[in-house]
Amino acid sequence: MIVRVLVLVALTLIAVGIAYLLRRRRPDPPSAPSYRAPTQLDRSDFVEPETPILLVVFASKTCDSCAGVWDLIETVERPDTVVERVFVEDDPDRHRRYRIDGVPTTLVVDPHGVVQHSFFGPLTSEDLRLALPH
Repeated sequence: MIVRVLVLVALTLIAVGIAYLLRRRRPDPPSAPSYRAPTQLDRSDFVEPETPILLVVFASKTCDSCAGVWDLIETVERPDTVVERVFVEDDPDRHRRYRIDGVPTTLVVDPHGVVQHSFFGPLTSEDLRLALPH
């Protein structure tokens, strides 16, 4: 009987020790967001679908970097390029349709709706210059 009690106590101590060690184990670091841009847009979903280049910014009204990106995008004045901003608060369906899961997401789209360049987060004037066709 005493042997059984000692074995039971020993097994209990081992189980407690293992549980303690498992609780102290560090959790895996959080993974980085895996934003993916759509590869194709339906140009009829956007303003002036016949304009050769569409420069669209998917944004949020509460996003500071979205405002900075828009300030840059707004400076584009080319006859072959139309710019549009799509706020998630005003048009959640378009955000869902194109699976936009992070803002700002900036897309450069050709006349066929093919996304030629995509940017997540802040954008530089050099990024924009290189992304637009010459």
